[in-house]
Amino acid sequence: MQFKNIAFIAILSILFFTGCGDSKVNEDGKTEAKIQTKFQLSNIDGTTFTINKEGEKLIFDLPKKKIVLLNFFGTWCNPCIAEIPHLNNLINKYPKDLEIVAVSLDKKNEKQTTNEALESFKNKYNIQYKVVNSEENYKLASALGEIKTIPTMFLIDKKGNIKQKYTGVIPEEMIETDIKKELEEK
Repeated sequence: MQFKNIAFIAILSILFFTGCGDSKVNEDGKTEAKIQTKFQLSNIDGTTFTINKEGEKLIFDLPKKKIVLLNFFGTWCNPCIAEIPHLNNLINKYPKDLEIVAVSLDKKNEKQTTNEALESFKNKYNIQYKVVNSEENYKLASALGEIKTIPTMFLIDKKGNIKQKYTGVIPEEMIETDIKKELEEK
């Protein structure tokens, strides 16, 4: 009788510990964690938009389909600051075809940097593109394979395909060459 009680408790424990959580079992019988695929990003101006991750694609809920340069940055990062004039040049050269979304990965004392601090940073460096600030920023970075170095940028075509990943400071001419290549592939 005591053996049955121990077995019952053991089985109950196994069911309890394996029955909870955000995971599913795939076709191979392996457990997979549930991965977030929808991200609500907040511009520092108060507007929001959504990015849906559909497989390897990133679909932006923006008014017009454009090539998107998704830029992960920090206000404390000197290379991130150095690339701002180059990104401004690109957005000014391709206003109808390019959207730049700067994704803040700033935290102070484990708290998200305020929109006011980012607005001040944007004004100081004359940033002419979107700057987003929310906890969703970190979830998006994680969904893209963890951003370990900043600046990190992704060039995404109008259909949502990630065409290029840039890590570190990249010459403006290289990014522009990739943009022109995508524009030619209409």
